[in-house]
Amino acid sequence: MAPRANWKGFLRLSLVTCPVALYPATSESEKISFNQLNRQTGHRIKYLKVDADTGDEVPNEDIVKGYKVDTDTFIEVTKEELENVALESTRTIEIDEFVDKTDIDPRYLIRPYYLRPDGKVGHDAFAVIRDTIREMDKVAIGRLVLTNREHIIALEPMDKGLVGTLLRYPYEVRSEQGYFDEIQDVKVTKDMLDLARHIVNQKAARFDPEKFEDHYETALIELINQKRAGKPITSKEKPAATNVVNLMEALRRSVGQEAAPAKAAKPSKKPRKAAAGQKEMLMPIAGKRPAKEALAKKPAAAARRKSA
Repeated sequence: MAPRANWKGFLRLSLVTCPVALYPATSESEKISFNQLNRQTGHRIKYLKVDADTGDEVPNEDIVKGYKVDTDTFIEVTKEELENVALESTRTIEIDEFVDKTDIDPRYLIRPYYLRPDGKVGHDAFAVIRDTIREMDKVAIGRLVLTNREHIIALEPMDKGLVGTLLRYPYEVRSEQGYFDEIQDVKVTKDMLDLARHIVNQKAARFDPEKFEDHYETALIELINQKRAGKPITSKEKPAATNVVNLMEALRRSVGQEAAPAKAAKPSKKPRKAAAGQKEMLMPIAGKRPAKEALAKKPAAAARRKSA
């Protein structure tokens, strides 16, 4: 079951138009999240919207947007006035141009979305646009409005649909010059490069995201399980710092260190530890999949007081 669409409208290439829906391609709901609590009572902290001068709570219907001109002066802008700044991209993704993917600086990439036909009509037009982009091996650049702001979006074919990646505007990307100016000009010798290349070749692989484990997330699950079970929490020893001051020596040691595990490494067909660990949660966590909930019958508040 696909999540609710973030945006619905039309995709247009010249005179070819079709209704489409935009869905988030990523999610962070699987990550563990924490609430803020009052240490004395164990109750959740609640944030209120209050008037900065009077301290009185302000209901949502009385809250409007304001642009800060100086310390105490704001220009009030109403919801109706914002809606009057109507842009065609509010309801239409107009494809403006086609570019090579290599032309897009990675710093401009924000987040990906899935784009698919909305409803039973327009599949033919959608297929024409999708297959044209695929055949030309290009990225389609268009514009759309999300959360009351216009964004640039780069469209690429994926399977039967399209992936749209939001792009930043130039004024949102900082120049690298202020950060790299103080880097010293260093002459790297051929021997150093040869050793470094050898290390790279030993670590060469195809990118497979399934191989990567969120070690911090796994450690959080272990911590919560230990506290839920009333076990003592002990601090782990920090890894000792290696005392190699000679760069050439460090490169030689690295070559030897990488060569040893490479011979002993064997492909493993066992399920990933991270997935199994998350299924063994002793308490439910808000936002997690049902498969990860081994629901305990004790209330969460009681669990917190027990582990405190």
